[in-house]
Amino acid sequence: MGFNRMNLLRRMIEVQTLVLQYQKEGRNQRWIHANIIYPKYLISIATYYRFLGTNAKKELKELEALKKEAICNRPDPNRRTETQYPRK
Repeated sequence: MGFNRMNLLRRMIEVQTLVLQYQKEGRNQRWIHANIIYPKYLISIATYYRFLGTNAKKELKELEALKKEAICNRPDPNRRTETQYPRK
C-alpha cells in the first residue's frame, strides 16, 4: 500500500478505535501505546498522541468528497475541443 494522506487517516482511525476499545476496559493511554499500538504500528508516543488529537474521520470524508468531485469534473478524454481542432 502506497503512502498518501488517505492511508494515514485510515491508520489513525484504526488507532483511535483500538484506544477507545481498551479505554472502556479501564486501561490508560500509556499502557495502550506500550502494549497494543507500538508493537503493531511502530509509532512513537508523540505520533500516537498526534493520531489521537486528529479528527481523522472528518478529514477522510473531506478527502473522499474532493476525490469524487475531481473524478466527476474531469474532462472527457474522447471529447474533441476547440483547441485540439480549431475552426478555419
